[in-house]
Amino acid sequence: MKVDTREYGLKEVDECQKIIFPSGLFGYEKLKDYVLLDAERQPFYYLQSMDMAGLCFILISPFIFRPDYELNISDEELSEIGITDEKKALIFSIVTIPPEGPMTANLQGPLVINSETRYGKQLILSDPQWKTKHDIMQELAANSLKDGE
Repeated sequence: MKVDTREYGLKEVDECQKIIFPSGLFGYEKLKDYVLLDAERQPFYYLQSMDMAGLCFILISPFIFRPDYELNISDEELSEIGITDEKKALIFSIVTIPPEGPMTANLQGPLVINSETRYGKQLILSDPQWKTKHDIMQELAANSLKDGE
C-alpha cells in the first residue's frame, strides 16, 4: 500500500507496518491508523499518520537510554490491545527535537504496541520518576558512566 509521508513523500509500505491505535493518541484521538517506519538515523523510528501526511512522530525505545525504565501496566490495559504475554509488547517513547535545547523523550506517556496484532495504546504512567521530557543525550551519558564504574 502507498502512504503519503512527511519524511519520504509517497512511500510504498508493507501491510505489516500498519499500527492501529483504537483510542488514537493523546491530542489526536480521531486519527487511529499509522505506519511504523525506520528512520534514516537509528535508533529512531517514525510513526506516520495514514490520514494526515504532516503528522509524524519520532519514536525511540526508552530502554536504549534508560535500561532501568519500568512500566507498571495493568493486565486490563494490556488486554485492551490483546497482549497476554508482555514479551509481545513493543514499547516506544515519543521524541521531541526542539530548534533550541535538548532532544527529549516522553517516558510518562509511552506507546505500547502488540507485535502480533499491531494494535497500540498510549498510556499515562503514574510513577513520578517518569516525566514528559527526559534529555536523551544526558541520560545516555549518565548510564555510560554507571556502566564504566
